[in-house]
Amino acid sequence: MARTIDQQIATTQAKLARLKTRQKASETRRKIIVGAIVTSAALNDPKIARWMASTLRKNATREVDQKELVGLLEELDQVAAKADQT
Repeated sequence: MARTIDQQIATTQAKLARLKTRQKASETRRKIIVGAIVTSAALNDPKIARWMASTLRKNATREVDQKELVGLLEELDQVAAKADQT
């Protein structure tokens, strides 16, 4: 039996929704990978640490985000401060 146009539309919309979900998951994985690499580099390089701390303070404007970043910002500040002491 041939499917109706409405059934074909529903099937296509469901496929599109699955593809959008896969795309979002891929983008999230990419952000996690990049974030981990940049964070690791920043914790080992005072110049990157200063840049990252400054960028996070400037762009993380939501209070909930700022609270989440407190520990990382302290670590970044310590890395940057060690370079200033030498």
